[in-house]
Amino acid sequence: MSHIIWSQLAQDIANWHSIPNVPSDKIQPLIVGILGGQGTGKSTLVSLLTQILKDKFGLNAVCLSLDDLYLPYADRLQLQAQDPRIVWRGPPGTHEIDLGLELLQQIRAQRFPAFIPQFDKSLQNGAGDRTTPLEIQVADIVLIEGWFVGCRPVSPVQIDQAPPSVVAEADRDFAKDMNCALHQYQGLWQEIDRLIVLNPIDYRLSIQWRQEAEAKLRSPQNPGMSDAEIVEFVEYFWKSLHPELYILPLLNEPQWVDRVIDIAADHSPTQIYTPK
Repeated sequence: MSHIIWSQLAQDIANWHSIPNVPSDKIQPLIVGILGGQGTGKSTLVSLLTQILKDKFGLNAVCLSLDDLYLPYADRLQLQAQDPRIVWRGPPGTHEIDLGLELLQQIRAQRFPAFIPQFDKSLQNGAGDRTTPLEIQVADIVLIEGWFVGCRPVSPVQIDQAPPSVVAEADRDFAKDMNCALHQYQGLWQEIDRLIVLNPIDYRLSIQWRQEAEAKLRSPQNPGMSDAEIVEFVEYFWKSLHPELYILPLLNEPQWVDRVIDIAADHSPTQIYTPK
């Protein structure tokens, strides 16, 4: 089933890229957004799509992760000093949006070489920092993936009226500030031609998936995060942009989303469809 769904998605992307009666070298690069929470398999999907698009359709796909647009370490320290609520990298405001926007516009105009920023999460004792960018000479398709790629701000009233299970009273001001910061990303999202959403059967599976991934990485030299720390970490992301406010509504928005892929508890895709 997984192979069938991923092959179908690659076919859809190839179809989106092609324009009848226009030579392939005259077609602008296609920019595809991939939205999915932690553990939904964004990185794995991008790797698979890149390979299928190359082998089956002869298309060169490159990846830009939202993570690669994180502010440099020194800038994030300054940001945290200004707002101690920014405990970890990840929420709106911790990225260099103009860097991503300029890159997408450069690739769209086919001005090469282009340099895709890279972020190494192991640097600065795990806080992460920029590293050597990746030079590319060609791109037919850009796959930009991230946990809130394509998300749109909501009304502050929706945050006020959200139940405590979605936005706790103590977190409402933080949620409103993150919602406000999300406005700054809309110019970047406007560069996206198509949006794909990875939809787990229950968004709360992100905690279990993150714990399972962390357990595989633990060693005497690298104890990693405890299960309790992982819960706190994942819920921190939900406090900033809760899935029930920002992701689930997109599943019924065909004007914003082109494909939805449902993800089972074992990470496997179960179906692919267009929102209705």
